[in-house]
Amino acid sequence: MNIPENSPVDEYIFMTASTTPRSRDLKIISQFPLHRLHFAAIFKKNARKLMLKSKNLKTMIPVAILAAVGIFMTMILPGCASSGRGKSWEQQLGAIPQGPTDPGKMRKEVRIKKDMIQKGRFGRRLDRPMTPRFITIHSTQNYTGDAFAHAKALKRGALKGGVCGYLCWHYTVQDNTAIQHIPTNERGEHADFDGQGNRESIGIEMCEHKGNNQARTIDRTAKLAASLMMEHNIPIQNIVPHYHWPRRGYSTPNKNCPHFLMDKGQPKATWKWFQDRVEGHYNRLVAYQQMMQQKQVPTSPIPMAPSEMQVRNFEPIAPLQPARPQSRD
Repeated sequence: MNIPENSPVDEYIFMTASTTPRSRDLKIISQFPLHRLHFAAIFKKNARKLMLKSKNLKTMIPVAILAAVGIFMTMILPGCASSGRGKSWEQQLGAIPQGPTDPGKMRKEVRIKKDMIQKGRFGRRLDRPMTPRFITIHSTQNYTGDAFAHAKALKRGALKGGVCGYLCWHYTVQDNTAIQHIPTNERGEHADFDGQGNRESIGIEMCEHKGNNQARTIDRTAKLAASLMMEHNIPIQNIVPHYHWPRRGYSTPNKNCPHFLMDKGQPKATWKWFQDRVEGHYNRLVAYQQMMQQKQVPTSPIPMAPSEMQVRNFEPIAPLQPARPQSRD
C-alpha cells in the first residue's frame, strides 16, 4: 500500500482503516517515518469508533489488530525512536571501557584548560560562594563560536544578562578540550536567574560550531560531569538538563536545552542515554576508589615483648637517702 503524499497522518489512517480494513493494511506501519509516531495514538483514539462502525466479524478482526498494534507502538516505539541518536553516537564512541580508572587520568582525558574570568569583574564581580548540588548541562546553540571564543566573550563581559548583569558558567566543552571559566565553588548565571539552578549547580555548555564532533563533545562532557560528581559528591539524578529549571516570565519556562539531547523538547530516552553514559564513567571512578581502599594495609598494633622480658610483680624501689657527712672528730 502506498501512502498518498501530503496526506495528514491521522486522516489517512482513519480513512484507510475505516474503508478497507484488511490485514494487508498493517503494512502502513512500516511506511511511516519514526518521527511521526504520533499516528499510533490516533489508532488508540479512533479504534473504538471503528469497531462500533464495523458490522461483521471479518471487519472487526483487522480493525482490532490495527488498534492493538497502535497501542503497542504508542507504548514502546517513541522511546526506541528517540534513542536512535544515542545509538548512533554509541557506534562512533564505542562502549565505555570496563574496569577502574584513576580520577586524575580521567581529568587528563577531558583536557581541562583554565581560562578564568578575572575575579571581581563581569560574571565574577560579586562574591557569591556556592556548594554545588547539581550539574546543569546546556548546549550553546552558537554555530560559529568554539569554546575559546566563548571564553573570550565571558572574559570581556560581552554576554549580558542574569542577576549580576553578566552571563557566566563554569565550563565550555568541545570535541577536543574543556575550558573552565569560573571555580566550581562560585555561583554562575546560566540557568534560572535567582533560582536553584544558578544558586546550586555547576553549568556546562556544549559547543555546536561547524566542524565540531558532536559525539566526542557529548562524551567529553559526560567524563567531566562524572569527575565533578566524584569531586563534589553529586548523585546521578542531579545531573540535569537546562530544561529542568523553569524560567519565570517566559512563555515556555522550560527551555529546550540541550536541544540535541531532548526528545520533542523534553528529557526522555536520549537524555537517559546521556545520563547512563555519565554514570558509566562515574562507576569507573568508584571502582578505582574501592580498589585503592582494599589495597590499604591496616596498621598493626605495637607488638608485645617476649614473656621472659616482661616485668612481673613490679615494686617501686625506695628512693635513696642522701648520705650523712662524716664527722672529723
